[in-house]
Amino acid sequence: MHLTAQDLAKLSKTQQIHLINSITGIKPANLVGTIDDLGRTNLALFSSVFHLGSAPPLIGMVLRSKGDVPRHSYDNLINKGCYTLNHVQPDWVHKAHQTSAKYSLETSEFEVTGLTPVFLPGFSAPFVAESPVRYGLRFVDEIPVKHNSTVIIVGEIEQVWIEQPHYTPDGGLDLTALNSVGISGLNNYYRLEHFASFEQAHP
Repeated sequence: MHLTAQDLAKLSKTQQIHLINSITGIKPANLVGTIDDLGRTNLALFSSVFHLGSAPPLIGMVLRSKGDVPRHSYDNLINKGCYTLNHVQPDWVHKAHQTSAKYSLETSEFEVTGLTPVFLPGFSAPFVAESPVRYGLRFVDEIPVKHNSTVIIVGEIEQVWIEQPHYTPDGGLDLTALNSVGISGLNNYYRLEHFASFEQAHP
């Protein structure tokens, strides 16, 4: 099958969304925890999280900016200046998926799904207690993507909490042992299986 730009444009909106969202492969499933000035917690599932640098430890995340539609996660992390990222696990992935529904500002996805907010000293945004890997970030930059009205949020890691650390031989996290979940498209979830490790490549 060969699809040109014109062919893609002829697909239904639903076909376009699911094809293009999944064509990049499996991405990390992360729950973004935020809180507003009134103390109302928010939780939302994102797959657009990526590493930007290790020193300082920077993480990027793609969000839609406010526009005409309420963007609770965006508003909260901009206003409060901090947010959390939490790995998802298979036994409660259905709860994580439910956070992608469009709830009102007054409704906490923690309460709707039964997931538990937990706070660490000195950090105001909520973590997910059920998550084995949680980290808190301080907002440092917002980069607009003019072509489609999205923004790249840049955050610096300030707190890391790992329930039972499992490492690869080089010191990275063993995502298979941690039982972290991946996502493809909007609603397809995968278990991650580690099958190979290599030394750093040289000519």
